[in-house]
Amino acid sequence: MFLRFALGVAGIAIAATLALAETGPAPAQAITPATPPATTAPSDGPFGEDATLTAKTIIYVKGSGTWETAFQTITGSFKKLKGYSDKEGLKIDGMPMTIFTATDDTGFQYQAAIPLAESPKNPPHGDIALGQSPDGHALKFIHHGSYDDLDNTYEAITNYLDEKRLEAKDLFIEQYVTDPITADPKQLTVNVYVLLK
Repeated sequence: MFLRFALGVAGIAIAATLALAETGPAPAQAITPATPPATTAPSDGPFGEDATLTAKTIIYVKGSGTWETAFQTITGSFKKLKGYSDKEGLKIDGMPMTIFTATDDTGFQYQAAIPLAESPKNPPHGDIALGQSPDGHALKFIHHGSYDDLDNTYEAITNYLDEKRLEAKDLFIEQYVTDPITADPKQLTVNVYVLLK
């Protein structure tokens, strides 16, 4: 889990390296989907696929946690959201996601979110809030396997960003293709979106 912290630090390190290496205006770089060498690719699909995220209305639970209990912390938040959406009869419009807003080597701050087709008639209160998901230019990386093995995917993402000399924002998203509440935590499919500056 410590590599998720490295992802945020990698964006800063890449920016510093680029600033030192520049002697004039940098030429525009096209970002194209690529596949890293087989030894670093954690999935068999495209790795670093270009994506544009569109803001969606979300309900979310904001919190913090440690990497040792990350999956339990996040799924606990999704259970709260599911209970609220079921009670209010909300129409879910997409896959659940965790928006990581800050990370370090011991833990993280996050928003566990569920996208909605429309804002609820009765606005949420307490631990649950209403907001918008992040939007912008991103790269999509796919992870298949256990939640603990996401470290390998984040290591490959960091290497990919280094190789391509890309600068990431201090925010990334895990979008769960398999339901994190009901799926076997060793058999997950997770889309990781890294927003670029």
